[in-house]
Amino acid sequence: MVTKTREDCLPEFVDLLLDTVFLVDARGRIVYVNAACERMFGYTPEELMGQSLLDFVVPEDRARTLEEAKQVIAGHSRIGFENRYIRKDGRRVHIMWSARWSEKDQLRIGVARDVTEQKHAEAMQLATYAISEAAHNATDLDVLLREVHRIIATLVPVAGLAIATCDRRTKQLSFSYQMDRHGNSPVLHEPIACQFCAQVICNARPMLSHDAALAALSGNVASGDDSGPWLAVPLITQQETIGALVVKGDPGTHYSDKDKELLHFVSGQVAIAIDRAQLKTELLRAARYDELTGLPNRRLFQDRIRSAVARCVRKQSLMAVLYIDIDDFKQVNDSFGHATGDLLLREVARRLQLCVREADTVARLAGDEFVVLLEDVQTLEDARAVADKIRGAMSHPIDVDSRMLRTLASIGIALYPEHGQGIEQLLQHADEAMYADKRNKARVPT
Repeated sequence: MVTKTREDCLPEFVDLLLDTVFLVDARGRIVYVNAACERMFGYTPEELMGQSLLDFVVPEDRARTLEEAKQVIAGHSRIGFENRYIRKDGRRVHIMWSARWSEKDQLRIGVARDVTEQKHAEAMQLATYAISEAAHNATDLDVLLREVHRIIATLVPVAGLAIATCDRRTKQLSFSYQMDRHGNSPVLHEPIACQFCAQVICNARPMLSHDAALAALSGNVASGDDSGPWLAVPLITQQETIGALVVKGDPGTHYSDKDKELLHFVSGQVAIAIDRAQLKTELLRAARYDELTGLPNRRLFQDRIRSAVARCVRKQSLMAVLYIDIDDFKQVNDSFGHATGDLLLREVARRLQLCVREADTVARLAGDEFVVLLEDVQTLEDARAVADKIRGAMSHPIDVDSRMLRTLASIGIALYPEHGQGIEQLLQHADEAMYADKRNKARVPT
């Protein structure tokens, strides 16, 4: 084999160029590289010559780089091919190539330009647009966080990603999202991760650590296997810090200052997106659920009963509606105050939920008026059995602020389609039946 030298193929001034010039033989071995390589790759020319150029390419880019080399050797000159390399210090650099094949010298002549800064700026801009679009299109917070994971994985090496958020009321930190690249969860040991994130939030700046150091944080040094780095950044909106984003790297992953800068920039967009999504979720919940008891409110109940009627029509099945009123509730409010009355209503809601199936609906319509929607009942007796169960649950004394309160429930039942095929008819029949139950109890001598 004939080894070519710089004098054979290149002019003397090549070492003055800012771009790196490579001569690579047909086997992929570096025959010559100019002085610019040390600034770009961290290696001196002497360290690179004789090495396989492909060994310095990031693993994810090797297959297409090899295919590109075949195209060049086949005589197709290339301008603008991009791939990534691992520097001597472990950092990744984005390189743009121009290359051609010298048939006479049996060498690939390549000129490499470092476009890492350009790629970094483009990545920040694209990530901003992508996260903004994800926040706009996401139907709920879970969908948004999965899309955030996908976007971040295009920016930095990600074996797994976790997002911790602070509860708006209690400020307690918990993980609302954890997923590795294969869709498995969890990816972090949560108690240790919470301590780490709490430090990140307190310091309000990115932090890099490893499994062994994080295990030591919890006093459990033996469990730390140092399997990969954790890079965490605070999620800061314009008003406050709402949590932290944690990227888990594979063993050997090196997160550079540029990675930290990029993730810190993106985290600001992520924080705004999450904050808006949480607010949207809270507003939607407030519009559909009763704030005091957490039960579906009248609006959500109307949606569910409409859907239930449609299913009954399609399946030719029966459905029951139980209208429930708490006897003498006004007297509790008047005697002990509204705060006690609120506690009583919460307990009533809890007991009602324990009396029905998970698929059934318990809703609070207003004040002390509740309604239960029972689907797929076989007979009226099934509904009556549930009503008796509710009466039994309500008959037990309720401990409210160290006061033992006794209350009863008046219940009216309407069966679909026997007592009406329309929603208003069913509710009216159940309401009238409830008042009839209340009147009958009033006639019973005490």
